[in-house]
Amino acid sequence: MDVIPDPSTVHFHLPNNLSVLVHREYNAFISELTSRFPHEKEGILKFYDVCWKSLEEPIYLFGQFFKKPVECLTLAYYLPQNAGSIARNFIKDPEVLSFIDAECFIVSTVNALQTPMINAGMVLCDRHYGGINYPVGGVGGIAKSLAKGLVDQGSEILYRANVTSIIIDNGKAVGVKLSDGREFFAKTIISNATRWDTFGKLLKKQDLPKEEENFQKVYVKAPSFLSIHMGVKAEDDWKNLEAPYGSIFLSIPTILDSSLAPKGRHILHIFTTSSIDDWQGLSTKDYEAKKKLVADKIISRLENKLFPGLKSSIEFIEVGTPKTHRRYLARDSGTYGPMPRNVPKGLLGMPFNTTAINGLYCVGDSCFPGQGVIAVAFSGVMCAHRVAADVGLEKKSAVLDAGLLGILGWLRSLA
Repeated sequence: MDVIPDPSTVHFHLPNNLSVLVHREYNAFISELTSRFPHEKEGILKFYDVCWKSLEEPIYLFGQFFKKPVECLTLAYYLPQNAGSIARNFIKDPEVLSFIDAECFIVSTVNALQTPMINAGMVLCDRHYGGINYPVGGVGGIAKSLAKGLVDQGSEILYRANVTSIIIDNGKAVGVKLSDGREFFAKTIISNATRWDTFGKLLKKQDLPKEEENFQKVYVKAPSFLSIHMGVKAEDDWKNLEAPYGSIFLSIPTILDSSLAPKGRHILHIFTTSSIDDWQGLSTKDYEAKKKLVADKIISRLENKLFPGLKSSIEFIEVGTPKTHRRYLARDSGTYGPMPRNVPKGLLGMPFNTTAINGLYCVGDSCFPGQGVIAVAFSGVMCAHRVAADVGLEKKSAVLDAGLLGILGWLRSLA
């Protein structure tokens, strides 16, 4: 796949006129951040150094303990810790800590104290380790390439195939049933739905396993997003960080790839957190009116802060709400993923790919190591290793494997 290297990942425009550009090059980013807060240079360096130590792929290292004992022990040390707690060990300035909150919010939609250190480390370092590269032709190319790879390897993908239930036989997951009545059977069933959808909708008649009860005690559904897609002519306080519509995310892919839009035009993707509760019980007329009203307020903020005259340049606009995410992504309440109810013990409460139901595995953002593209990709790799070992495609020691899974289960119970 052809890609365009992005020279920066994020440009923060924050309260108190704090502007920080996250450069592709790690040293350039650190230089910019410490120039804003020279009195916290040592603490900033120490915090991001810890982030680098937690970048290794988690479950793979667990399986490679005897090959990489130091990396595995380092990972285990950070497993129960959160980014905010680590940051406070080195940094005292409230504004720098608020910046770390903003960094983590992009990953997890919560502040640093509620973001597991391993999850934060993956995102805050991977953006420099490999950099962010934009696919030529748009991000849809990633899904198309993955689909092509599966087909090339002999797989078949069914589109418009809505799974309504997982079939259980004698306590084992053996297949799935589609909305059109078709049934498919297999030795292994993998669900990439959220834990709420998997155990609340696809397994309707099953008692909720104990580990899922524990998961739902520790985590709640994170809010969804309100998304605004616009075609245009080419031309706050810290306390509001986590509030609905408080933080605005903006992406302009045509800056990197001009072929995505007609000449002299740009594509803007604007999004902000939003709860589905804000959009329930509205008539079609009121729903459309509210979309227009909320979008207008968000666009006005961008116009006042960054793009004077933005409204007059709009040629196309489309607004999606949490109900849109729920419908097209089949996610309970359109949720972005799990969010801890309180300050968590790192990732201890996050379930792994195996479940209490024989033959059923879960993958995605409600599995270890959590939310974000990078974490979800790791979840997929971990699940592939786990399934391959269980079906005999990878070697494993039955005793050590059972012991490891038992330890991981015990650790989750501590959360």
